[in-house]
Amino acid sequence: MRIAVTGGSGRIGQAVIKLVLSEGHSAVNIDQVDPAQPEDRSGVSFVRADLTCYEAVEQAFRECDAVIHMGAIPSPGLHPDHIVHNNNVVGSYNALRAAAELGIDRVCQASSVNATGLSYSRRARFDYFPLDEKHPTYNEDPYSLSKWICEQQGDSFARRYETMSIASLRFSWVIEARPAGSNDNIGHTRNLWGYTILEAAARACLLGVTADFKGHEIFYITAPETLSDVPSLELAQDYFPTVPVQGDLSGNRSFFDCTKAERLLGWMHNGS
Repeated sequence: MRIAVTGGSGRIGQAVIKLVLSEGHSAVNIDQVDPAQPEDRSGVSFVRADLTCYEAVEQAFRECDAVIHMGAIPSPGLHPDHIVHNNNVVGSYNALRAAAELGIDRVCQASSVNATGLSYSRRARFDYFPLDEKHPTYNEDPYSLSKWICEQQGDSFARRYETMSIASLRFSWVIEARPAGSNDNIGHTRNLWGYTILEAAARACLLGVTADFKGHEIFYITAPETLSDVPSLELAQDYFPTVPVQGDLSGNRSFFDCTKAERLLGWMHNGS
């Protein structure tokens, strides 16, 4: 396949392109920023484009078979709120609309665990642990709101274009390698002690456009254990004593349930 990778000059985007090439596909890196090294690898080309310009996105996607949409402002606070929100929402809409217009049926887009309201909320709110894709959203900041809207856009396009398969991936803190266990439990409370290894995130992206499913699906893509040395049930009791535990938090298990990604994508954080 020839796969369009928006935000391909970024850290996750570069990991995705590396994997795409290693699996025998070709890639088009679509970004406003040049890659750190000139794209001289066989099978990859670079297109400079503003994702908020629909015509530029459609032109960049031509002759592609799938889209992996990573391009976005990655957190609030780096830009004014309206810019964070509008950039992310318009960029996602343009990627989905251009894919639909060109008959590209396979799209994967980067969402975030923050789509439910988490790290950037004044006080995160949870109905139960571990979190699954059915948990309601309580987002209140422009970044988290933009990611939730991107997912709603995925639902809308899948309803209208019934041949499309759209994966929205809810990554946690994406890092190169897991740090040593931590007892800084207060510092990681806002992200529920979660993380995602970069290589595992890239694998999920490629599976998002190759796995056999139809319609729009949301997936948690996180490590199966927390960053903390403290048992998860103890963390839940100490920091969220009123939140009911409805699933398995034994040992150091994650507060995010990724079984749907394993079932539909064939993805597991530590391999597959």
